[in-house]
Amino acid sequence: MRTTTDPDHTILLNESISSYEICSNDFAYNLICVAQKKHLSLILISLPEESGEFMWNHVQDLEIAEKDARCHAIAFSPDTSLNCTPNKVTICAAIGLRDIKLFHTDLNQYSGVQSLQGHSDYVNDIAWVCEGELLASVSDDFTCKFWNISTDLQNVITFCLSSAGMSVKCHPEDTNKVLVAEKRGIVHLYNVRSKQTVVSVESPKFPLMSADWAHSNRLFVTALAGGDIVTWDLSRPLTPVDVKQVHEDGGRTVRLSPGSSEIAMASIGRPDLTLKVFVAKSTVPLVESPLKTYGGLAWHHRLPYISAASDRKLYFWKVQIK
Repeated sequence: MRTTTDPDHTILLNESISSYEICSNDFAYNLICVAQKKHLSLILISLPEESGEFMWNHVQDLEIAEKDARCHAIAFSPDTSLNCTPNKVTICAAIGLRDIKLFHTDLNQYSGVQSLQGHSDYVNDIAWVCEGELLASVSDDFTCKFWNISTDLQNVITFCLSSAGMSVKCHPEDTNKVLVAEKRGIVHLYNVRSKQTVVSVESPKFPLMSADWAHSNRLFVTALAGGDIVTWDLSRPLTPVDVKQVHEDGGRTVRLSPGSSEIAMASIGRPDLTLKVFVAKSTVPLVESPLKTYGGLAWHHRLPYISAASDRKLYFWKVQIK
């Protein structure tokens, strides 16, 4: 009989969640952006380790003007801060078929929206790179595009892929490089400044649905492909260092824990749309929980909590990692 891990904390909202993200910046690490039907909701949380109890409050809604436009990827700008006057919050969101929107707000009276247009198909993932100077996006149109956010919002670099781009990730210690993952199972490390591929690795299975880059070790890369979590050491890229069979009927997303010395990986997949959390060298899950629907997966960047969105609820599990 499968063991189910109950969440430690839950946020219940009025509408279903299509996607969300927790800010990773030092001065806004408890800020969450949640995408619902017609708006992005900004929420602040406080965890028991900080305040003695779990608390949350709704801060602001940012309207999504497009009709029937579902938001499916969110990324906070590196300069987002709640430690300045006025507050500065910049969010990038992939909305609808191929739109990318930049939302700016001070969480009070000011808010504005800008658009980036250039993809010809569904945008699967977005990430800020080069310390926020550029935004990267990957799409079903077989490209990874880089946008100049600091000046004119133009597409300045296009990296052509051999299949749909599924994930794009940056690294805080190597800001000029990005990780780009393709659906056919290829993961590239790409140097934005030289416009060259540094190294590429290939998964033994496909389709690849998600990939991530460990903040605690920039040589450590993982992908969810064909239901397996595949891990590489980029100093020895020819073969994976670990292949973990996790989701029998295919995976949806994988995320690596950001801060601990012991790397943990969280993933969501089928059967039964299940969240699982493992430490890197173990096959026994630390957390295992079925979800009603999929609305995203994210780690808190200071405390050992994994979160997942399901229907109208945002769940938090405390993970016992070193």
